[in-house]
This record gives sequence, structure tokens and C-alpha cells, in this order.
Amino acid sequence: MKNFTLGLNVVLLIAVGILFYWHFSALKTISSAPAPSSASQGTTRIAYFEMDSVQSQFEYYKEIRNGLLAKDQNMSRELSQMENSFGKKYQDLQRTAQTLSQPELASRQQELVEMDKNLKSKRQMMEQELSEESTRKLQDIKKKIEDYLKDYNKQKGYSYIISNSADLIYYKDSANNITNDLIKGLNELYKKKK
Repeated sequence: MKNFTLGLNVVLLIAVGILFYWHFSALKTISSAPAPSSASQGTTRIAYFEMDSVQSQFEYYKEIRNGLLAKDQNMSRELSQMENSFGKKYQDLQRTAQTLSQPELASRQQELVEMDKNLKSKRQMMEQELSEESTRKLQDIKKKIEDYLKDYNKQKGYSYIISNSADLIYYKDSANNITNDLIKGLNELYKKKK
């Protein structure tokens, strides 16, 4: 039994030695690994821009907004005309319903049902089309801002550039406000491409 205990102690001593070796060799590889970027060493630089200023001063954004507003107004006008036509037919049917035969009344009621269905279908289609176009155009604007900020940040070296929203940022140092640089750069790029 004494030999068994001695053998077990020798095996445990070797196992502890191996564990110590693995532990300290892992620390050595971690310490010899390249140093993390300056952003993770406490020198994180964050800049922000005012999105409402971009929306009001970026020429491409204003052009897109005006185009979407014009399309919305045209859509509203067309739908209003369809609604007026439907309303006139409905009022006409109410006035003449007493003088119509049963088959004529049924025919006109069916016509009104079809007009109403077409009106609702047209409204839904137009709203969906406008929504999809709006989403597509806003994604294009977002992509232009992201692309510009990638180039802009090559010289500035910020870790993060965020858009300011009233519910997002509670304190900001105006020294890191890059809104004017962003608007100026975006408008210059837009003029070149236009």
C-alpha cells in the first residue's frame, strides 16, 4: 500500500508540473501576442453628426425628399379623383335607385363594389410602391453617408462615428461634431456626380 501511495503521489506531481507548464506557456503566448489597437487601450475616439442638419442641408437628401413628396402629392391627387368619381356614382345611384328596375339596380351596385375594390387596391399598391421607393432611396442616402465617412475617417482616426438623436445622446462635446465636414463633403461629392 505504501508503494501505491508513493506512485500516486509521483503521478500527481507530474500532472501538476504539466499543468503549470501549460499555464505559464499560455501566458507567454498571450504576452508575446501583438498589442491590441489603441481603441481598446483606452484611447477610443468618438465623433458624431447631427442627422437633422444633414437632412436639411445635404442637397441629394433634399432632392430625394422633394421627389418623394411630389410623388405622394400626385398619388393623393389621383386617389382623390377616383374617390370623387366613386362618390358621384354613389350619389347618382341613391338619387335614381327608386326609378331603376331590380336588374339595373343590381348592376350599378356591382359596379360600385368593383370601383370600391379597385380604389382600395390602387391605394394599397401606390402606398406600397411609395414606401418601397422611399426605403430604397433612404438606404442609398445612408450608403452615401457611410462611404463618405469611411474615406473621411482614414485621416481622422475615429473609433466610432455616430448620428446624434435626441433619445440617443445625452451629453456631447461639440469638439467632436463633424456635421459641417460631413455636409460639405457629401455636397461636393454629389455635385461631382451630378
